[in-house]
Amino acid sequence: MVSVPEGLLDEGVWFRVEAAGTASAVRRTAERLATELAMPEQRIAELSIVAAEAAGNLVKHAQQGTILVRAVRAGDEAGVELIMIDSGPGMADVPRAIGDGHSTVGTLGIGFGAILRQASRWDLHSLPGKGTVLAVQVWPDKPPAAPWAAGLTRPITGETVSGDAVAARVADGRRQLLVCDGLGHGGLAAAASREAVRVFRQTAAGSPAAVVEALHRSLGHTRGAALAVAELDPEAGLVRYAGLGNIAGTVFGPDGSRRGMISIPGIAGHQRRQVREYDYPLRPGAVVVMHSDGVVDRWNPTEYPGLLTRSPEVIAGTVLRDAGTRRDDAGVLVARLR
Repeated sequence: MVSVPEGLLDEGVWFRVEAAGTASAVRRTAERLATELAMPEQRIAELSIVAAEAAGNLVKHAQQGTILVRAVRAGDEAGVELIMIDSGPGMADVPRAIGDGHSTVGTLGIGFGAILRQASRWDLHSLPGKGTVLAVQVWPDKPPAAPWAAGLTRPITGETVSGDAVAARVADGRRQLLVCDGLGHGGLAAAASREAVRVFRQTAAGSPAAVVEALHRSLGHTRGAALAVAELDPEAGLVRYAGLGNIAGTVFGPDGSRRGMISIPGIAGHQRRQVREYDYPLRPGAVVVMHSDGVVDRWNPTEYPGLLTRSPEVIAGTVLRDAGTRRDDAGVLVARLR
């Protein structure tokens, strides 16, 4: 039985879906979160269908299936997002698989169709032998514009909160990203990362190096963290990047090329050298991926045809599934400017 904290945080709640009982818990959690967000009763009922069908699909078809239930926000509006991740068997023909009437287990084959009809927005990527990642959002009314950045965090096995945190903001026209890895695990690591996110969202816009300096000064009362800030400037064709500690950043080109970005050694809040900022080319169609050391660097997008054209949520879910480790908190943040 999954324990759901009072007052669902925007980071959400992860479920490992292997039995019908867990599928019911996913549905109840989605309904409860929607109620906390004051969504209309009709949309809560439709969200309930989405959650039940999504979890049911994982029980019937998936291997190592998980679902994240979390709030999504845009201005004063709030909705509920479900991200379904599994490791197989995947779909060879996605359009056929998501249409009504298709089933591989002798059912009516209307589950996927029901999910997509109730969703405000959805996206997926699936490959035979690797699995499927499906992201679904349900909003009270017309959904806002699709996000340019999205991330996922997951706690180490045995913990209920993650010491990793991710955030994105647009401040004075600057599109900036933050990935933070609080030292250690559990509540104290999470407290450091949440403080970094709070300061990141409230501090004045400035260069990534200036923002990292501000974060360093703000974390002295915490156990400290590794963190990095990136700024995407499509007009200049650049990613500006400053990092302190073991946070990885990579720019993936539309041609499959990859360019790693540099963080300097240190612990934000406790010890650092002079923070340095580096510039990297940002070509049209490029994707920026940042992650903590709970995600390994061996992930190769050329093994996932079409993935880098998908939404940031789906890219992040795929990276977390195939490159995230269960022996550490894991956090990944993806930005893709259309």
